[in-house]
Amino acid sequence: MGLRGAPPSYTRPVEWVIVLIGLVMAVVIAWVGITALRAASGPGPREKPEVEDVEELEVFLVCRECGTEFRVTRLGELQVPRHCGEPMEVARRRSGPAETP
Repeated sequence: MGLRGAPPSYTRPVEWVIVLIGLVMAVVIAWVGITALRAASGPGPREKPEVEDVEELEVFLVCRECGTEFRVTRLGELQVPRHCGEPMEVARRRSGPAETP
C-alpha cells in the first residue's frame, strides 16, 4: 500500500513543539513528585544538644526496685533509662567530701 493509504498523522514528522511540551510536562511531574516525597519524609535532622559536663553536681539515676545507681557525668539530651522494668529516678546529692564513719 505504501504512504498513500496511511493516515496523515503518521506521515508528518514530529514537531519540536510537541517534544518541548512533553519535556516540560516531565519536569513538572518530577518536581511535584520530589516535593511530595520531601513533604512526606518530615523535617531534616535535628540539632544535637551541646554536651555539658555536670560531674561536679553529683547527679545520679537511681532504681527504686534494687537500688542500682548510675552517676551522670555529662548531660546532653537526657533519656531516663529503665531498670528492673521501671524508669529510674534522678537524685541529686550534695557535693563535697564523703562522710566516713
